[in-house]
Amino acid sequence: MTISGAASPTSAAIIDGKAVAARVTEQTRAFAARFRDQAGRAPGLAVVIVGEDPASKVYVASKGVAATECGFLSIQETLSAATSEDALEAVVKALNENQAVDGILVQLPLPDHIRAARIIAAIAPDKDVDGFHPLNVGRLGAGDLSDALVPCTPAGAMLLIESARGRDLSGLHAVVVGRSNIVGKPIAQLLLNANATVTIAHSRTADLAEVCRRADILVAAVGRPLMIKGDWIKPGATVIDVGINRVPAPERGEGKTRLVGDVDYAAARAVAGAITPVPGGVGPMTIAMLMANTLTAAHRRAHLPVPDWRVAP
Repeated sequence: MTISGAASPTSAAIIDGKAVAARVTEQTRAFAARFRDQAGRAPGLAVVIVGEDPASKVYVASKGVAATECGFLSIQETLSAATSEDALEAVVKALNENQAVDGILVQLPLPDHIRAARIIAAIAPDKDVDGFHPLNVGRLGAGDLSDALVPCTPAGAMLLIESARGRDLSGLHAVVVGRSNIVGKPIAQLLLNANATVTIAHSRTADLAEVCRRADILVAAVGRPLMIKGDWIKPGATVIDVGINRVPAPERGEGKTRLVGDVDYAAARAVAGAITPVPGGVGPMTIAMLMANTLTAAHRRAHLPVPDWRVAP
């Protein structure tokens, strides 16, 4: 269903993130139609962008398109880079009060004069579809997945792990390379919740290569291109590469670049049992899980049973 090629002694199976993301999106679209029948309205997603950062504008546009395709009410608040912290907080609080809005996402990064932590804390926790509010962080840390909203990239990566290893990871050792609040720590909590034995490693870990070699599941989320070498991989391991790094590609022409992950993909694929490519692995899952989080938030706010987007409606 999600593995695009069978593993062989010389080639790992490829975990197809595009296919899994498409399935989650289709499930979300179907569940959203049912929600409209039950609640008398569409799920609502509001995205706030401050400034003219080109990458942020592309991301926000993609999120708006995905929301519309899922049948959501899609709201975009576009503010100038000169917007004050107080003014942005006021926009967020107004969206908190808007009963048509189930999910609020403030696109990061914000201009330097605005403290992201203050703005994230201003979002109502039950509308925090990025999963960054301290209350959602605490719920995830406590293993309370029934009430938490989980950050989208770790949630998507976890679905890819499940596609290769199943939902119960008892007896498996997972190593997460990276300790960020956005990916590393949340994915570690999700792995623990699935009964894996989890090690969090990072750039200051002693003998990092040897730590990685012990992993049945290796999650690379450190943001360093091609850092994880092929001989760091345990034979048969599942490798989830969260890294998205742009590196020079002179073979494509002067000034050209290409995307690579944190893992040396060609070398790792010769050893691993299953692996995500870059691009086409974890990346497509992020927006799909944002839609799933918005649907979850809508059901909770309407006091309706939350659907499982792993299962067809």
